[in-house]
Amino acid sequence: MAGPDSNNSELKDALRRFADNSHPERFLYLWGPAASGKTHLLRSLSAEKARYVDAAHATAEALCYHPATQLYLLDNCEQLNPERQIDAFALYNQIRIEGGRLVCSGAVAPKGLLLREDLRTRMGWGLIYQLHPLTDADKISAFGQIARERDWPLAANVLPYLITHYRRDMRSLVSVLDALDRYSLQTRRQMTLPLLRELLRSASGELGGADQPDESGEPLPPGAQADKHKIAHEITHEIAHEITHDTINPEPGGPEAAPIPT
Repeated sequence: MAGPDSNNSELKDALRRFADNSHPERFLYLWGPAASGKTHLLRSLSAEKARYVDAAHATAEALCYHPATQLYLLDNCEQLNPERQIDAFALYNQIRIEGGRLVCSGAVAPKGLLLREDLRTRMGWGLIYQLHPLTDADKISAFGQIARERDWPLAANVLPYLITHYRRDMRSLVSVLDALDRYSLQTRRQMTLPLLRELLRSASGELGGADQPDESGEPLPPGAQADKHKIAHEITHEIAHEITHDTINPEPGGPEAAPIPT
C-alpha cells in the first residue's frame, strides 16, 4: 500500500507502468466516492491488450482469463454479484500465476467491501490508492491535458465555463467534450464557447428557431438552421439524460475527487 507521503505523480506513474506492462506489481486498487474519477482513470488505460469491465454488468466471459490480455480493468467492483465474485476470485489467482495485471475500483477500501472474504483479501494485494477532492483549477488542468492528448483545439474559456455550468464529474464532462468535438467537426466550426452553449441548449431542448444567427452574428441560409439542429440533436441524444436546465443556470456542484495515494 502506498504510504502517506506519496503524491499524485506516484499514482500517475503507477498507472502508466501498468498500462505499458512494466510495473513490478500485478494489482492496483482505487477507491473513492461516486463521481470521483475512478471510471475516467480506468477507461484512460483502455488499449488493444486491455479489457475494461463494469462489475454492474459483468459476464463470466468478461472475467475469464486470457493470455493475450495484459491489463484487466474492473470498475465498480462492489457491484459484483455472487457468481461474478467467484469469477473475479479466479481471475486474481490466474493473473498471479500466469501473468498480466489488474486494476480495480470501488466505492470503499477493500476491507469495507461487502464481498466474499477471500475476494476482499485479494483486492488488498498490491497497491491501494484513495481518491480525494479536486479543486476547479485541478479539473481545468486535467481537462487541458486531455484536450492536448486528443488534439482538441479548445478555446481558452470553454473549460472554465464547463466546470462552472455543468455536472462536475469526470465522465459527464468528458462526454460533453466528446460531443462538442463531433459537433465542431460536423458543423465545421471551431470549439468555442458559443458553439458549446449552442450544443448544450440543443441537448436541453432550448435551441432557437430557424432565424437564429450563427456565432458570427450572420443569419444562417435557408435550411441550415434545421440541419444544425438535427446534427446537434443526434450528437446530444446520448448525453441528454445528463443535461438539465442547471446546465444553463446551475447550482454550485459538489466536489470531484483527484488521485491521492494513502
